[in-house]
Amino acid sequence: MNNKTLIVIVGPTGIGKTDLSIFLAQKLATEIISADSRQFFRELKIGTAVPDDEQLQEVKHHFIGNKSIQEYYNASSFEFEVIDLLKKLFKTKNQVIMVGGSGMYVDAVCKGIDDLPEIDMEIRKQLIKKLETEGIESLRFELKRLDPDYYAVADLKNPKRLLKALEITLQTGQPYSTFRTQSIKKRDFKILKIGLNIEREKLYERIEERVDKMIENGLVDEAQLFLPFKHLNSLNTVGYKELFPYMEGAYPLERAVELIKRNSRRYAKRQLSWFNRDKEINWFRPNEREKILEFINSYISGI
Repeated sequence: MNNKTLIVIVGPTGIGKTDLSIFLAQKLATEIISADSRQFFRELKIGTAVPDDEQLQEVKHHFIGNKSIQEYYNASSFEFEVIDLLKKLFKTKNQVIMVGGSGMYVDAVCKGIDDLPEIDMEIRKQLIKKLETEGIESLRFELKRLDPDYYAVADLKNPKRLLKALEITLQTGQPYSTFRTQSIKKRDFKILKIGLNIEREKLYERIEERVDKMIENGLVDEAQLFLPFKHLNSLNTVGYKELFPYMEGAYPLERAVELIKRNSRRYAKRQLSWFNRDKEINWFRPNEREKILEFINSYISGI
């Protein structure tokens, strides 16, 4: 497997990762694994910028539309399934492309993730109800009481992280911090990371244009279908969560669109903060396709 390479393409939302990945997959005669945690859900298409039918026909994609919004899925499961798939793909291909902006899912494949237990759905429902009725402060209080070590380093403004830590703590009776070994698993294939970025102002312009296009393509109608499921974690997603209050009369559509654009910009900023910590990423501009291909070929020929 020493001559096998997983080419990872990362970057903020709206930067052009999909177009580049299809271009590279065609040049390298290979397939694409999506590491976008929202494109897993088959019901969500417009708001998650899923590759269109034509793009999906150009190159074989994996992990797009393979789950339902009502299914529980996490980075640990993704790691297991991708590593299993790579073993099969590498039998006939020397390179495989993985593309996405979900940093935790990318890291799960590249570095491994701690083995975490399956969570009882009743525990999850009870914690979600606690969050909805008592607010995020109640989760912080519980986490500080049950796992002060993780509480000291946790993102206390992120309810998903707090829920995950409490779920595992309550499920196992052990603090979540004891499962966080931070060890890096050794893979039996090479990993080459490509990052895409442009000037912040231009990126924000692209994001806002993308949101306008999603609205034109029917995002509001798509979101309307999922209003009864707004409580699901899969719907706690930029592009949908801002539209639900609009549908319930909280504010006009113009305000919802403003919030989608604002939250998309904030998400892109968080993505860049995550990826900028990874010194293995080789950064390019999205219009440097030939330069990126040349860089990849040079890397492959040197293996």
